[in-house]
Amino acid sequence: MHTTHLVVETREIDPVEDLLAYADPAHPLAWLRRGEGIVAVGEALMELREPADGNTARAATLTAKWATISREAEVSDAVDLPGTGLVAFGAFTFDENSAADSVLIVPSHVLGRHGDRFWETRIRLSTAEDSIETLQTHPYGPHWAGTVGPGAQSPQGYQDSVRGALTRIANGELSKVVLARDLTGTIPGGSDLRRLVRALSTGYPDTWAFAVDGLIGASPETLVTVHDGTVTARVLAGTIGRGADADADTAASAHLASSTKDLDEHQYAVQSVLASLRPHTRALAASEQPFLLKLPNLFHLATDVEGELNDEGSALDLVRVLHPTAAVAGTPTTSAIAAIRDLEPFDRGRYAGPVGWVDGAGNGEWAIALRCAQFAATDEAISVTAYAGAGIVAGSDPESELLETRVKFRPLVDALA
Repeated sequence: MHTTHLVVETREIDPVEDLLAYADPAHPLAWLRRGEGIVAVGEALMELREPADGNTARAATLTAKWATISREAEVSDAVDLPGTGLVAFGAFTFDENSAADSVLIVPSHVLGRHGDRFWETRIRLSTAEDSIETLQTHPYGPHWAGTVGPGAQSPQGYQDSVRGALTRIANGELSKVVLARDLTGTIPGGSDLRRLVRALSTGYPDTWAFAVDGLIGASPETLVTVHDGTVTARVLAGTIGRGADADADTAASAHLASSTKDLDEHQYAVQSVLASLRPHTRALAASEQPFLLKLPNLFHLATDVEGELNDEGSALDLVRVLHPTAAVAGTPTTSAIAAIRDLEPFDRGRYAGPVGWVDGAGNGEWAIALRCAQFAATDEAISVTAYAGAGIVAGSDPESELLETRVKFRPLVDALA
């Protein structure tokens, strides 16, 4: 063991009413679903960053670094629940060529909740004093509002990109590609970003609400979860907006459930996940037919996948083999990524990349960073770039795909406002 390693202690604590109240208002680190999850307190202990320096295996580099840190850590964990012990929050770029950083952040202090159990984890370097500071909440800052407008990709430009994709599909270059567009804007400097995390977490309780290194969102799509050797994933592809009333809602859900285009698109996505997981699992199973996932603003076709790990792989290993899925890139993957690079006039950064957490034993929960925005502080204000995309297949209509992105932007745009 190196002389310097991490010392980690998790202990059970009394119930905490609001985990987010302990997070840093300017740089929240959080992972929440239905009120459960983990939130970092205070400053980060360690940041593992992989910038774009020609390294096209950044996720693999981070995975290897995390394996070393985990192996050498001294962990005392009497609670033994998902998210206890040594953990790191992570956000990876969609494309290894992106100019954005992929990052794993090791907090110095974590609060967590699972069911009716609560815990506190302290992480320090072995060379540092073991200090027991009292937990302090940070009062929420004033309410703020932000508006976003067209970014590098205008609505008309987006429809033109969709037409370009349809030409490639007709030429047989690929069968599906997911194209995104961006909205940009600013919010006042010093804004309490926890307010956005809280709005998304309470408004969309069935999604993963996350905040990692300025990336904040609420994703309905699980990339992969690993717990004690069990692997699960949820595939979403095929979308329609909710109706204005009960009859319109029923009609919309029936249309989606019987749409050949959407069912085909969904099947591409499911098959891509199964093909990626098969070499690493045994007894891998997916439901025969997709079910309708009902969110406050739309319906998705969804399929749950479950299997057992057949090797010593960690959640990060599976993140690497699964990303990017057909649900956020297309089919075949290489052709879809090439089309995205050609047809999108911006760098996606971490949009549609993996976001989540991993622990020292290789367990973790990872979602695809959707319904999200990247926040970056400048001298005067905080810049915001939000993204939403749609899957383009033969038969896609440019105007309909544009409308789908509008529906997907709504959770974030409403929360910002």
